[in-house]
Amino acid sequence: MTRIDTLIETADGACRATLHTTDDAAPRPGVLYYPDAGGVRETFSAMADRLAERGYAVLLPDIYYRTPYEAFDTATLFDDPAELARLGALAGTVTPDHVVRDAGAFLGALTARSEVAGGRVGVVGYCFGGGMALRAAGHHPDVVAAAATFHGGNLAVADDPTSPHLLADRIRAAVYIGAATDDAVFGADQHERLQQAFDAAGLDATIETYPAAHGFAVPDNPTHDAEADRRHLAAMTALLGAALTGR
Repeated sequence: MTRIDTLIETADGACRATLHTTDDAAPRPGVLYYPDAGGVRETFSAMADRLAERGYAVLLPDIYYRTPYEAFDTATLFDDPAELARLGALAGTVTPDHVVRDAGAFLGALTARSEVAGGRVGVVGYCFGGGMALRAAGHHPDVVAAAATFHGGNLAVADDPTSPHLLADRIRAAVYIGAATDDAVFGADQHERLQQAFDAAGLDATIETYPAAHGFAVPDNPTHDAEADRRHLAAMTALLGAALTGR
């Protein structure tokens, strides 16, 4: 397995990222891989490696590149009010406009790589990154062929003119949403609103609720669920395989 450090030039500066691929030189389908609100860390690097092992070139960007910050310890983060406040403030610096601008730079950098085959790619996002994945798909429909989110938050917020569900009619990708049970950031009202938006747009989209808590797919989260993690990996690779390789 190979991790290649790279810098991606964006409208707001240089973003550190890693490209994860196997050791052979064969080009393979590309995937833009958004981390959760805790940001890039070894857990997500290992998750990107795991997806790369299944035949993809995976780009993992530092979503907080604009703001220097110390890494979070997710084992204790959710029991520490001060750290939760720091995380919320950091996440607040990444606006929807930032996400859209960054997505264009990230996708351009990914598709330009010699390790990447073809012009269409997948996007995957977790938690905070779930909305990023849908925004990338909505604003770059000619590039994104598959989009998946896992325990994504605030995907269909009422009375929010920037809510990702409002992009449904612009998306041309196959979409998979893996939701958590009783998730405060993706409740039943958002589930219904997102489903209605997908149906109205005629999207090839699936929303499934896993019997697990928010954070189930990320191994360093206290709520990680091994069975839900295996299920998410199978669903993600099935979506990407069908959309990007025809398998």
